[in-house]
Amino acid sequence: MDLMQALHHRRSTPSRLLTEPGPDPGQLLQILGCAVRAPDHGKLTPWRFLSIRGPSRQRLGNLLAERSLALNAGAPAAVIEKDRQRFNQAPVVVAVIACLRPGHKVPEQEQLLSGGAVCLLLLQAADALGFGAQWLTSWAAYDPVITGRLGLAEHERVLGFIHIGTAKEPTIERERPQPESLLTELQL
Repeated sequence: MDLMQALHHRRSTPSRLLTEPGPDPGQLLQILGCAVRAPDHGKLTPWRFLSIRGPSRQRLGNLLAERSLALNAGAPAAVIEKDRQRFNQAPVVVAVIACLRPGHKVPEQEQLLSGGAVCLLLLQAADALGFGAQWLTSWAAYDPVITGRLGLAEHERVLGFIHIGTAKEPTIERERPQPESLLTELQL
């Protein structure tokens, strides 16, 4: 598939539809090697990766369930169980962590945008290797207790959890906006 076909082919595969096999360590490094080619004004590398695989997925899910109950003791059992299983479907989850440098000449907004580009390139590279992937955040990405347990420093934040695995079934294409309906031309 040529590059334009690959770009048009990419779509999110819901994490609940992802299963083994996931990328092996070599394939994961290949995917990350593509992701680090994101635009990075100032060569700051304002992001890093956290791999969540194996039993760590269930332990993180248990932590989410505990925290969810602590935040809302009356939460329905189904909500708690969804949090408990949140990281169990895909065999590999890569957390993309923004490592912001406040006060740098490169504005924090540009550092965040670079991290967003990293997330998209992770999705593209996973797709190019034949894996399904989905970029998710959820409340866990913003909760200080959870991010603390993930080992984030004060200047860091989760930009996304990229779930990667093999799709159990083909992903259905969703309707996309027509580019011409979004394009205007500056008339000065």
